[in-house]
Amino acid sequence: MKIHIINGPNLNLLGKREPETYGSKSFEEYFRELQFAFKEIELSYYQSNIEGELINELHAAQENGVDGVIFNAGGYTHTSVAIGDAVAGISVPVIEVHISNVMDREEFRHVSYISKNAAGIISGFGLKGYELAIKSFKL
Repeated sequence: MKIHIINGPNLNLLGKREPETYGSKSFEEYFRELQFAFKEIELSYYQSNIEGELINELHAAQENGVDGVIFNAGGYTHTSVAIGDAVAGISVPVIEVHISNVMDREEFRHVSYISKNAAGIISGFGLKGYELAIKSFKL
């Protein structure tokens, strides 16, 4: 099984930015832990702060035979119709993940352009949300 994790803007700052909300671990550190915990799964990871690059990565996931995508689009979740369209346009199942509980944050974060076409949504469990998403593909 091949699962591709895609992180959007500002998630490169995990471990440095707002540790009370996002924790003190970088995603690269956490990704190594995921690889160790899920040795039977081919995990890959990509992060960009650029909307078009995230769209290209979603398209490439389908072309590369990925079985599932775990996608944290960060702030683009709430603003990018184009990213929502990209998720709708691929046949690879996408699990939308948010580290924080977006429903407990500003009202504009209550809207997601991804959710309608996502296979599932995980929000508010910290980095553990990525692990939960991986396990959901194994069901």
